[in-house]
Amino acid sequence: MHKKFSLLLLSIILFLGAFLPEGKSSAASGSVSIAVDSLNVRTGPGLSYPLLKQVNRGETFPIVKEQGEWIQIQVSFAKTGWVVNWLVTKDNEQTAKAVSSSGQSAATANSSQLRIRTGPGTSFRVIGSLTEGQAVKVIDQNENWYKISSMFGEGWVAKEFIDLKTAGQQENGSTTNAGSKTSTRAGADTGNVIGDTLNVRQSPDAASPVIGKLTKGTSVAILSQQNKWVQVSYLNVKGWVSAEFINLDSEDSKDTVKSKQTTGMSGFVTADSLSVRSEATLNSSVIGTVTRGQRFTIVEENNNWAKIDLKSGSFGWVSGFYLDKSGTKTSSDAGQTVKESAITILQNGTNIRKSPSVQSDVVVRANEGETFSVNSVQNDWYEIKLKDGSTAYVAGWVVSSNGSAPQIEKAGAEGYLKNKTIVLDPGHGGGDNGTTGANGTLEKDLTLRTARLLYDKLKAAGANVYLTRNNDSFISLQSRVGMAHSYNADAFVSLHYDSDLDRSVRGMTGYYYHVYQRNLADTLYNAAVGQAKLRNRGVRIGDYHVIRENNQKAVLMELGYLSNPEEEMTLNSSTYQENAASGLYEGLARYFKAN
Repeated sequence: MHKKFSLLLLSIILFLGAFLPEGKSSAASGSVSIAVDSLNVRTGPGLSYPLLKQVNRGETFPIVKEQGEWIQIQVSFAKTGWVVNWLVTKDNEQTAKAVSSSGQSAATANSSQLRIRTGPGTSFRVIGSLTEGQAVKVIDQNENWYKISSMFGEGWVAKEFIDLKTAGQQENGSTTNAGSKTSTRAGADTGNVIGDTLNVRQSPDAASPVIGKLTKGTSVAILSQQNKWVQVSYLNVKGWVSAEFINLDSEDSKDTVKSKQTTGMSGFVTADSLSVRSEATLNSSVIGTVTRGQRFTIVEENNNWAKIDLKSGSFGWVSGFYLDKSGTKTSSDAGQTVKESAITILQNGTNIRKSPSVQSDVVVRANEGETFSVNSVQNDWYEIKLKDGSTAYVAGWVVSSNGSAPQIEKAGAEGYLKNKTIVLDPGHGGGDNGTTGANGTLEKDLTLRTARLLYDKLKAAGANVYLTRNNDSFISLQSRVGMAHSYNADAFVSLHYDSDLDRSVRGMTGYYYHVYQRNLADTLYNAAVGQAKLRNRGVRIGDYHVIRENNQKAVLMELGYLSNPEEEMTLNSSTYQENAASGLYEGLARYFKAN
């Protein structure tokens, strides 16, 4: 009898065991949002289980429990299914953003001529500068940079030159430009900016220093008028703008720019490469590119923009300064005359050249803040009038313009990164600390610091960036590779820090596994080691899962030795972290430029 009972009990245990999930599982709460366009929901926690249904991006479902890399979700009232955890976003996570932001905070610049850049790094283009005491809004941040909103629009500045205000200071008012108080008189008139970008100057003079910029549609308070200039106040800063670009009719502020329809008119492109945009503004998206000599029908003109007929049923906007409407193609040295325009030098030692070419002789060097009147625009160069009355040329992408002359932009590294899909993999995490430094630094913490800085740079350049983890959580090697495959990554970069029993060993090493990964590894490594200034240990084959099992262009970077006490101190510094991230950023840009 006892034997029969034992056999019966064993049978029950085996029967139940067949239906229990393998591995550890835990009850969970909350919900998930689907992070990809289409995701398979399976009947069990594994790819071998049958497909239950497909769900779409943005749909949310309650969490039933978690098991390894899988999450069980409540699909309907009486039905549950399983999804992989790296393709969903938990309601208490921020997987789309690498850094946290405390919301908008008031702040002031604590240095004169603080440069505002398009991204968090000195390689990004300068879009303006702040004077000491000038008020801004901080809208985001990372370890070394603040993203701000100012009269120049949104941009990034070095953290050390910005002072955040306390809650009491924000309630009691903000400091104004250069420490002086500004006020708008009661009942002041208002106006709206009708130019795409309007310079705000210190005094009513085209040669006066630029203290800010206003974008199209911005509403400002009108303080006074003087000849062709209007004194305005905006964000506690007051200055002078050209009256030509301010609409004083507040009742019709939404329709400030008049357009004129043209028929039977066409033009030839005079620039080597000219961006076609979705709207008549530099802030709109680029939908195509046209080249010198191409001819298009002009269907509409809007201030200094022309709407062209790209092909039947497809239209776009280009800068009218680069269209010749005379009916004949212009030669390569023909320029477009502009009226009442000036440029301002953005950096000390800017070359002013004899002709519009970087190979031309330098006739003089100008310093930051100097202004010159513009005679004409020639390709990407301004023909300017020097103080002795002679003319010379300056590259349009190193100055800011005011008046009817267009603002010329030249793509830097960001031009090669836009729309590229890049997966950043901060090594280790959660219970996996990675190596531990001589003085206690955890590798998992340092890889995440580097990844966050690099994430912000790539994001500012217009890349589609994803992190395999953005907090101290464990992600399996299979999941990391799976994310590269899921997003069809153009590049997968795994970040690590090294260790050795010999504490004198130091330097940076790059790894690849497949031949098709070597070009990325070489390019990325050379840029990173050059910027970080560590010992060059070279690029070699590495038998690591995240690159060996990866079908995408993938590399693994060992960014220094934590086992070396001196190098550990260097690796922990904000300066090194910034340089390492900048080097990796430049390396990715060089790779995509060449491929």
